[in-house]
Amino acid sequence: MKQGFWAAIWLSMIAVTSAASDTDATHRVVSFAELQDWELDDHQKALDTFLVTCPDLRDPDWQSLCALAQQKPNPKTYFELFFRPVLVEDGKNALFTGYFEPELNGSTSPSGRYRYPVYREPQVAKITNPWLTREEIETGDFMTGKGYEIAWVDDPVELFFLQIQGSGRIRLPNGGVIRVGYGGSNGHEYRSIGVELVRRGIYKPHQVSAQVIKNWVRRNPVEGQKLLFHNPSYVFFRKLTSVASDKGPLGAMNRSVTGGRTVAVDPKFVPLGAPVWIEKGGNDPIRRLMVAQDTGSAIKGAQRADIFFGTGDEAGRAAGRLRDPGRMLVLLPIQRAFAAATEPYQ
Repeated sequence: MKQGFWAAIWLSMIAVTSAASDTDATHRVVSFAELQDWELDDHQKALDTFLVTCPDLRDPDWQSLCALAQQKPNPKTYFELFFRPVLVEDGKNALFTGYFEPELNGSTSPSGRYRYPVYREPQVAKITNPWLTREEIETGDFMTGKGYEIAWVDDPVELFFLQIQGSGRIRLPNGGVIRVGYGGSNGHEYRSIGVELVRRGIYKPHQVSAQVIKNWVRRNPVEGQKLLFHNPSYVFFRKLTSVASDKGPLGAMNRSVTGGRTVAVDPKFVPLGAPVWIEKGGNDPIRRLMVAQDTGSAIKGAQRADIFFGTGDEAGRAAGRLRDPGRMLVLLPIQRAFAAATEPYQ
């Protein structure tokens, strides 16, 4: 699971109404002909992504469809024969954001360049909640020299954003890679430093992005460090040795997510593992069949989605720019789709 940067900052900036329960949502079955650019998508890529997680689904309906998918059917025909798109709405406007897997430069031993430790969670933090704040962890000596270090990286700002994303890769000088995932936290509530910059009058809300924040912190090292301390939440990591370096990070289903085909959703409205049709507006529209394979603490609502863009800086820039309207439809097995419908099928 992840805590996407834009997901956290955007929801901190707007007034959030109380969460609707799934019984408050409407479900309308639509035809595939109503999906914009459905005919143009690469349905094979969507089917390949669906096959990553569908073997873990335990419901008989989904198990049967997964077994059929494993027979290598024509992908477009497969989805059209066995699913129906359902528009689930809870009265809130649709919002699409993006997330990615950061890649940092690091080493398994400290040096003049690699000075900032990536920590695993100490036992005391597991039983004391909340524990020390970010500032206390980074300026105190509790963690130092006690074997909690997984690696050391060369940039404290990138390390901060690694914690916000919740997972990433550390590229070593010898070309090797250490993949890390969420391994616990100090229990303090997350506070957005982007919102804090807006509160101070340094930026307007529409000006704030991950890159803007990074640049400001680097231009103002003393005040920048204080800004990072404004967020008392601290994330610990664990090594992920079971995931190949060429695969995506683990999502909420404990399987690798796929760049451009995995979407994080609110599982109260969209079942994990289900195909999801995305119609994202904005400057770079996306019309694509993805799979709901992840969740996030800030992803709340029937029409709220966070698109995974992949690994590295380019993916990070693309994810950081994304904050657009649109609509999302979940593909459900035919019987389930009509059983869930709250409106007559037209």
